[in-house]
Amino acid sequence: MSIRNCTTLETLDVGENELVGNIPSWMGRNLPHLKILSLHSNKLSGHIPRELCTLSFLLVLDVAHNKLSGSLPSCIGNLSAMVYSVNGFPRNYYSFTYISSKFTENLFLVMKGHLYEYDRILYLVRALDLSDNHLSGDIPSEITGLQGLQSLNLSHNLLTKRIPPNIGNMCSLESLDLSVNKLRGSIPESMSRLSFLSYLNLSDNQLTGKIPSSTQLQSFDASSYARNELCGLPLMEKCNEVNQRIPGIGNNGGKDIDGDKVNWLFVSMVLGFILGFWSVLSPLVISRQWRYAYYEYLDEMWRKSQSL
Repeated sequence: MSIRNCTTLETLDVGENELVGNIPSWMGRNLPHLKILSLHSNKLSGHIPRELCTLSFLLVLDVAHNKLSGSLPSCIGNLSAMVYSVNGFPRNYYSFTYISSKFTENLFLVMKGHLYEYDRILYLVRALDLSDNHLSGDIPSEITGLQGLQSLNLSHNLLTKRIPPNIGNMCSLESLDLSVNKLRGSIPESMSRLSFLSYLNLSDNQLTGKIPSSTQLQSFDASSYARNELCGLPLMEKCNEVNQRIPGIGNNGGKDIDGDKVNWLFVSMVLGFILGFWSVLSPLVISRQWRYAYYEYLDEMWRKSQSL
């Protein structure tokens, strides 16, 4: 509780411990200058307190790998430091050591699907990682106002409903992971405007329809969209006239079984060979008389070839 008195604290990293209980709401009231808050890999439970939305200097919020539940607070769009891109901050926006020290701390963050260590450029990072919890409900549309955010990871939760249609407004996004949720509906067309996006994972949801056409979205591997009901490139599944997936049909004309394609032409050729082979061999195995006749026939053909 004495940490509440550290009113000028800028970085708090207590990740990878055995902390239990709720995230204290007083963090948003008593630590107004926090820029880095890392609580990942603990055993924290309860809701994400709305008071954290008042941390106007917050650059990184990492609460991944806990047991947090409830919905994402709609006030998450009030995290002012994530609204501006790195070059878009007013000159006097930050006080204390932001401009002079550029931070001296280091921090491990999951970005673009990999774990990276940030130190000297930590002050340039804008990241939200709420992955691997029990968060439910929808993704609040207010989050799309965080136009300076570079990494958003909401994977491995219980989020439902649709991806916010204005997600394309998050023009600084480089990494977006919404995998392993229960998101429904189509991929918003606005996502094609995310020109800086270099990592995308929408797999293991209930998304439907055609993947929007853009150089960016088609450049990702098919695994980024796996285990949904999507169609169009880079997937093999074709779309019908209303941009819905043609059930079980891919570009190779095969059916989809557990996400794998079955080439029925190849299967029929293999079965035909097996049936033909055994139709000739089985009588020889079963009947001794047939075997003798077959060997005599081969012997006779061999003798004729020798006489020639």
